Amino acid sequence: MFEAFRGEFTQRVDGKARVSIPVAFRRVLEAGDSESARKRIVMVYGDSRRKFVECYNIAGAARLERKIGKLPIGSKERRMLERNMITLSATVEIDDDGRIVLPPKVREKAGITPEETAKGVETVFAGTLETFQIWKSEVYNAEILRLAEEDMASLEAGVDILSLLGDSEGS
Repeated sequence: MFEAFRGEFTQRVDGKARVSIPVAFRRVLEAGDSESARKRIVMVYGDSRRKFVECYNIAGAARLERKIGKLPIGSKERRMLERNMITLSATVEIDDDGRIVLPPKVREKAGITPEETAKGVETVFAGTLETFQIWKSEVYNAEILRLAEEDMASLEAGVDILSLLGDSEGS
């Protein structure tokens, strides 16, 4: 089993586009990158429908690459995944203070303008088990509320959300 990214953390991007990775997330990133003295993160900014950047530790990125590599060469699915998950990504190092510099394409994907970067802007780091997402704070707050309302509306009245797990034998 893998270490999981859990929780949500608000982090401020400074005028140099640096942001601190939450301590809890750093531990997961360290566990997933045994190859390098300086730990790294893979930031995927592909898929124009997403309003966030998906982030992987090195082990998680390698698992994703293996899954994509199993698809037939030249298939539409493989080309789409290669372009959106591999080409449109950046690998960045975490500095000794636990910070990363958000590359321009990553800031653009998250909707963070140069003016906002210069002033300092809030982001949300949201854990999603094997990955975490980086959102512009105001976009995240609106989207998480909208999605939560949609999710709850899809459940029948009185049904506990844990029922979605079904019969979870082997847990």
